[in-house]
Amino acid sequence: MSDPKFFDDVTAIEVVDPIAAVLGAFENGEYEINYVDVVKSAGHSCPTVAGAYLITSEAMKVLYPNERVIRGDVDVAFKEELEDGVAGVIGNVVSHITGATDKSGFKGLGGKFARHSLMHFDADINSSARFTRVSSGKSVDVNYNPNSVPADPQMMPLMQKILSSQASVDEKKLFGELWQERVKRIFENVDKVITVTEI
Repeated sequence: MSDPKFFDDVTAIEVVDPIAAVLGAFENGEYEINYVDVVKSAGHSCPTVAGAYLITSEAMKVLYPNERVIRGDVDVAFKEELEDGVAGVIGNVVSHITGATDKSGFKGLGGKFARHSLMHFDADINSSARFTRVSSGKSVDVNYNPNSVPADPQMMPLMQKILSSQASVDEKKLFGELWQERVKRIFENVDKVITVTEI
């Protein structure tokens, strides 16, 4: 498998998953989720997928300082409706990391370990997302704005050629490289694209 080198440079998120421990999937339920994992799940790497990874990662640093994130212990609210824009894509990435789902998730065992009803859309918030640690009640609002990391001006004409089936092999390759270069720069400029506010 070959992917851009920077995928492996993105800091992984260390988690502990209580249901994974009970069912023997991972020793002590401990494992990590990295950017390659969410790219595989989404099927692509883009500013939206990178942003979803970053808002979750940055929120978890505040909610779980110096400890593993507890999957199934995070409630997530989004301002957008599920059907709006890329809300569903972002929700899928956040769910992959935190375990939170809307009504479709795991119902639990004997009233424990449930993952459903921990993700909400059309929430009355003024941020990209609000993350709440259920066990402590602590919340953070996170905003993501990738506009401070602009795309290369070659990308739009190249995309138009690709979508109209007029791009050469070299042009397709260049477009992919420029696309991932922007994603790389987004990760390199976390402080510019992400703001976290404790509530």
